[in-house]
Amino acid sequence: MLSLSIASPTTVTFPPKPTSQIPKPSFNGVQLRHSWPVRAPLQLQSSRGRPSSSVVMMAKRDQELEEIRAKSTEEINEEVVDLKGELFMLRLQKSVRNEFKSSDFRRMRKRIARMLTVRRERELEEGINKRLSRKLDRQWKKSIVVRPPPSLKKLQEEEAAAEAAEAEKSA
Repeated sequence: MLSLSIASPTTVTFPPKPTSQIPKPSFNGVQLRHSWPVRAPLQLQSSRGRPSSSVVMMAKRDQELEEIRAKSTEEINEEVVDLKGELFMLRLQKSVRNEFKSSDFRRMRKRIARMLTVRRERELEEGINKRLSRKLDRQWKKSIVVRPPPSLKKLQEEEAAAEAAEAEKSA
């Protein structure tokens, strides 16, 4: 229990501290240690003279951005709609526990983000501010006509071809 008694405005007296049974540590100070990470030189990290994987990924990403920038804004919008449909189909496949590549989720989300980034860059070049951009985006989303994604169209065509082949065999 702490008790405090004030004798005068400038003097404060505390009761004596009880001696505890806990032994004091022998070290009274700050100990500094520097551990430097040991890294192998760049040539040793990449095996057989190949560049590291991050360099290859950067090159692919730059190449993909060049391809996206070569497209018109309308083509970018169409591809964004298609990719979002593909993403929806992947979610459906996951929910019904069909086989799918889990890496496709990240790949498609990143591709959509790159396309939307290029679209926003073009808006900035035109001088469209953030508020107007959001308004245009809302209008664009309302104008989207719902259609099946390309993978579903392909699947439907394959099923139709299989049914036609089956009908010919039975006839």
